Formats: sequence, C-alpha cells, structure tokens
Amino acid sequence: MNQNIIKLSLLLTFIVFTNNIYAQESFIKDISYPYLEKLIATAKKNYPEVKLRQSQVNAAKSNYNATKFAWLDGLTASYIYSPQNSINLSTPTIFKGYQLSVSLNIGQLLKNPATTNAARETYKVAEYQQSEYLLSLEAQVKRFYFAYLEAQAELRLRSNAVLDAEGAVKQLKYAFQKGETTFQIYNEQLNSLYNQNSFKVQAELATFTAKTNLEELLGTKLEEIK
Repeated sequence: MNQNIIKLSLLLTFIVFTNNIYAQESFIKDISYPYLEKLIATAKKNYPEVKLRQSQVNAAKSNYNATKFAWLDGLTASYIYSPQNSINLSTPTIFKGYQLSVSLNIGQLLKNPATTNAARETYKVAEYQQSEYLLSLEAQVKRFYFAYLEAQAELRLRSNAVLDAEGAVKQLKYAFQKGETTFQIYNEQLNSLYNQNSFKVQAELATFTAKTNLEELLGTKLEEIK
C-alpha cells in the first residue's frame, strides 16, 4: 500500500513539474507600449550617436546657409580719395574727393549656384542619415526591450522549476529515509534539482545581459524611467 502511495505521489510531482517546465510563460502581457515610448524617447535624448547625427545636420545646414551669400566673395569694393586742392601730374583725375569702385569676379559668381546646390544636397543627406538612424535606434530599443521581458519570463519559469524540484527532493528524501524509495530515484531527483538551478543561473545571466544592453541605448538605468 505504501509503495502505491509513493508511486502516486511521485507521479503527481512529475506531472506538476513537467507542466511547469513546458508551459512556457508568455511575456506579451508584460509589454507596456506607453513605457516603451518613454524608453525610445530617452534613447533619442541621451544616446551619443543621436547627438553626433544632430551636430552633422547642424553643420551641414550652416554650410548651406553660408553658400547662399558666397557670391559676395566675388564682389570687391574700394574707394579712392583725391583732395580737392591737389594736382597729381602722373595720374591726373577729373573727379575730386571720394571715389567708390566696385569689381565683380564673374568666375566666382558663376560657380556659386553649383556650390549652393552641393551644400543643399549635403544638408539633405545629413537629414536623411539622421532619420534613418533614429528609425534604427527605435527598432533596436524595441528589440532589447522585448528581449529583456522574455528573459524575465524565462527567469520566472526557471525559478518556479527550482521550487518544484526542491519540493520533489524533500518528498523523496523523506521517503528514502523511511525506506519507501530507492537511492537511485532520490539521486536522480537531486540531479534534476542541480540542473534546474543551473538553468536558473543561466536565466539570471540572460536577464542582466538584456537589461545592460537596453540601458546602454538609454544612457540611464531602467529604474530611473517611470
């Protein structure tokens, strides 16, 4: 009779333990899209590469604006002053007083439209590259966020598996001490507990790694983002 009770107990323990192992816990219920938007906004604010891209856009814009007035570089103005009461025999002049002269560099004037167009295209390229990077950063934050939630779900699963294995070991230890089960069965359950603890450690490492990857993009700790 005792043997039948022990067998039934072991069978029930095995069923519960197996269900916890294979009934994978979904992390979808943990997803918070408002919180995800905060993470994305934080990454766009703090990540150094975003600031670098913005500086490149600003520099390209400044250069473009400067080329709009580059045609003035070909314009040269000067003045000559001839006193009213002086006579210059070597270079006689008709006009007296201040005389303004303006010269225009035709080559510089013709080159300016092409320079301006090139600067405008460089500015547009910088903007496109910035937009592309922001989209890439947003996608990366999402991937790391989902990976972090998945790792947390896996850690919860492994933690529950360890608890189940510990419960089974306690039952088998008691049964073994009473001579109601064999050392082989008890030892197999001890090995199972060891394996589950090993899986839990791996899940803990995966969780911390996923958290570190996400925080690298955010430039701050997750705990600081509410």
